[in-house]
Amino acid sequence: MANNNITTYGFSFALIICMSAFSLIPETTSSSSSPFQFPPTQSTILPEPSSFFSPNLLSTPLPTNSFFQNFALNNGDKPEYFHPYSINSSSSSLSLSYPSLSSTSAFISQTFAPDLTIYASQTSTNIDAANSSRRVISGFTDLSVTLDFPSSNLRFFLARGSPYVTCNVSSPTAVSVSTIHAILESYSSNSNTKFIVQLNNNQTWVLYTSSPSNLTRSSPSTLTFDGYSGTIRIALVPGSDPKYESILDRFSYAYPVSGEAVFTKSFTLEYKWVKYGQGDLLMLAHPLHLQILSNANATVLDDFMYKSIDGDLVGVVGDSWELRSHNVSVTWHSIEGVKQGSYPEIVSALRHDVEVLSSTPITTASSYFYGKLVARAARLALIAEEVDCLDVVPAIKKYLMDAIEPWLDGTFSGNGFLYDPKWGGLLTKQGSTDRGADFGFGVYNDHHYHLGYFVYGISVLAKIDPAWGIKYKAQAYSLAADFINLGNQSNSNYPKLRCFDMYTLHSWAGGLTEFGDGRNQESTSEAVNAYYSAALMGLAYGDTNLFDSGSMLTALEIQAAQMWWHVREGDTLYEEAFTKENRIVGVSWANKRDSGLWFAPPEAKEMRLGIQLLPISPITEILFSDDGFAKEIVEWALPSLSREGVEEGWKGFVYALQGIYDKDGALEKIRSLTGFDDGNSLTNLLWWIHSRILGSQ
Repeated sequence: MANNNITTYGFSFALIICMSAFSLIPETTSSSSSPFQFPPTQSTILPEPSSFFSPNLLSTPLPTNSFFQNFALNNGDKPEYFHPYSINSSSSSLSLSYPSLSSTSAFISQTFAPDLTIYASQTSTNIDAANSSRRVISGFTDLSVTLDFPSSNLRFFLARGSPYVTCNVSSPTAVSVSTIHAILESYSSNSNTKFIVQLNNNQTWVLYTSSPSNLTRSSPSTLTFDGYSGTIRIALVPGSDPKYESILDRFSYAYPVSGEAVFTKSFTLEYKWVKYGQGDLLMLAHPLHLQILSNANATVLDDFMYKSIDGDLVGVVGDSWELRSHNVSVTWHSIEGVKQGSYPEIVSALRHDVEVLSSTPITTASSYFYGKLVARAARLALIAEEVDCLDVVPAIKKYLMDAIEPWLDGTFSGNGFLYDPKWGGLLTKQGSTDRGADFGFGVYNDHHYHLGYFVYGISVLAKIDPAWGIKYKAQAYSLAADFINLGNQSNSNYPKLRCFDMYTLHSWAGGLTEFGDGRNQESTSEAVNAYYSAALMGLAYGDTNLFDSGSMLTALEIQAAQMWWHVREGDTLYEEAFTKENRIVGVSWANKRDSGLWFAPPEAKEMRLGIQLLPISPITEILFSDDGFAKEIVEWALPSLSREGVEEGWKGFVYALQGIYDKDGALEKIRSLTGFDDGNSLTNLLWWIHSRILGSQ
């Protein structure tokens, strides 16, 4: 199969309903009306947002994993990456960097250096003294954030993928532009509305003003607009060819002040920017954008590009983009099914796993590990349906009820869910007082991972017991809305898409934690599982909106994983040294690609493979739909299994991926395993291998 491609199966929602053997629950309650809130809590560890956001924003749920999160944490002075610039700000200035890129066999990183810093040389005297030193976030959308410097009369419109940084100066102010580099030359056009600045690091910057002005050298490293009001736009000229500067000139008049990303129809996402000024809007698209961009409303400038850790950023003209992901078939069971001749082996393992399940209570109180055990049991129920072993389903149903209900009704003594009104989201009881509990869930780390497992289990239980599903629907939707709320005004308890980044088109997991390298995500497969599980919830409750949105987010997360985490031999997206040594990224950051994991070193290749594969479910065959790449990554990881102390659970994931291209060999190895990951089972691995075998028999 082609690289970076998702197999399209072409099932519609209606066809799935007809073909699947599940109980469809009539939608008796709107998912967005009177949304359920778990008991409120006042966390003792969450940061205070009022220091960073303007007062009008504090009454609505705030982002906890956004592209500008560093601007609202601690001192607010760590940079964030906006494509193509990294941007940092203090209380009185904003710095931008066209980051340099470095690469080794272990990591790739972008380094921030304040190439240009913009600030007011004089401050306004007509500002409330109590707020005079504050830089505030005065507005944000899916694709932009607005920063105000009240004492300086400066407002910055920062848009994702804009080749310009735009500053509005509200009243006559001395505005300075300084640099850490030497200024070799600065000069203006005849109209005094365009200014060229050449630095000794081989960078050339161009500054545009909305009205004539004078830019003078006020010090060896500082240029100043004296008494200026209006708009200033700043852009790096990305190459020496005169065409680059000419393109920047042509599109310098129109600038974005906000940008929304809207799901307009199945598997279609539309970017809509609000622009000021005259002419067409020039923005930049990363490689995944270009893969799915429909050119109906946008024109690609193939010869205009900036470098980026995410691949070349290419110019696109148009204030509305239509992005069409691949269609992904979200189903309860394997897409092609299991051949009846394979039933006995799976059923034998299934009966044993259910017997152990029924006699082994859950002892962990961790929301992550507890959720994995819930989802593991739910997999057994669906496999039982697929191999016609329905007599074990009642035992699984009881297990799921006993495990899930205490988290939904607040009777679980070891932990549970609470609602945080300060930022707008769910916390765990343990996490509300301990940053380290539940892997930082209490500071909004990993929400889609943990809740995705619970949503999966709830969806399966609602499928096999519709009455139970109706009883707990409000709580079920609350768990899902925490990470997949689409921003409907009637659901004001949660921010829009807590983890999913509408520009990079994948999720981040870092939460309210400040990182110099920006946001990060380790396990793409668990992110896929979250949105896949939400789509299954849509199936269980007959909710086409939830099904459609979950399906599309699943598709986008998969395509992003295949683009930026899956590293194929001979790929040119990353530098050769990194590509040669790595078949998969461990942790992807906004400004770094790391071969290590949070919990393991780079040489633990089986763990790196496993954390980007688990949990194994029907959606896995779409995430790893490229047989050739499966062979590459398994052959890369297999030698690491000879290390001392490698756990059986991680071996199981390597063998599972081997089953895509070497089914018999993988089956033999799986039969010899003596242990499994806590979210996996022998039943699940046998189901996986035998559903692969069907396709070749």
